[in-house]
Amino acid sequence: MLKQILVYALILALSLIGYFVITEPIILGPTASMVIIILIALVLLYILVRTIMGSFVGRRTVFTFVAIAVILPFFMTVDQPIKVSPEVQQLYDAVMALRPGSKVLVSFDYDPPSAPELQPMAESFFALCIERDLKIIIMGLWPQGPQQADLAMQTILREEAFAGKSWKYGTDYVNLGFQSGNEFVIQRMGGEIGSMFHNDFYGTPYDSLPLVRNIKNFSNIDFSFNLSAGYPGSVEWVQVAVDRYGLKMGAGNTAVQAPQMYPYLRAGQLTGLLGGLNGAAEFEKVTGRKAKGTRFMVSQSFSHVVVIAFIIIGNAAFFLGEKRRKKPEGETS
Repeated sequence: MLKQILVYALILALSLIGYFVITEPIILGPTASMVIIILIALVLLYILVRTIMGSFVGRRTVFTFVAIAVILPFFMTVDQPIKVSPEVQQLYDAVMALRPGSKVLVSFDYDPPSAPELQPMAESFFALCIERDLKIIIMGLWPQGPQQADLAMQTILREEAFAGKSWKYGTDYVNLGFQSGNEFVIQRMGGEIGSMFHNDFYGTPYDSLPLVRNIKNFSNIDFSFNLSAGYPGSVEWVQVAVDRYGLKMGAGNTAVQAPQMYPYLRAGQLTGLLGGLNGAAEFEKVTGRKAKGTRFMVSQSFSHVVVIAFIIIGNAAFFLGEKRRKKPEGETS
């Protein structure tokens, strides 16, 4: 009975928080955030004690706590220490070394399911390019990639920091859209980019866009950044554009794909790498722009802690159950 009351109380509290956040968004201060963290820790400790005493919790309790751990950090003032890794610093330094007016090619090779990891990278990279007055050429080897790029660019241009920035489509940035063909598109672009993109994302002829009118191939691109969730993606860009045409490139990958990119990084074929949500948060720190990546990272860390706590509780329940099953009949504890 007490267990059910606890679950319903947590669900009610979560519902109330959601209601107030939707109707009147609030951000809890450091003191309130710490109080909530302590309360959650005490409840988890209470569940552990009850488990040791032989009263086990159900799956609904676990799911409720994980939901709370994922949602609450978005409305709490919590600073998580983030250490910038060498590969993230390397990408940042490469962009900072570019002169104003340099041409940067950004390929969006992912779709909405991978956006939680890669979209924060895209937004931070766009923000840094705009600050440095770098010209951005957007494309995608995945059908929904250019749409993700458009969302990222609009998000950045709406920020107050860029409100007075005269950033015009066609001269400062272009979106060439999607082109099918996987790595063969990259190969053709090495000879002539215009042969693969006759029109941009909005139907404007390639030669009518001032930014790309005089760009023939990769030799006219100063730097490239690839955001990848799989095939085709960073691997194909390295094997074709970097190895064959000498394109200088950095990459941002999902956490699942990032490990296979480290050999290319160590070989010098990649100039910097952002791996997963952690890479996005690190890039936000080094650029001085805390945004989605940092908030998502706190939420992810909270949920990991709660999952680990329930793993400990689950193991306690398992071993106690084993002990009871092995106890001889008639023996009392």
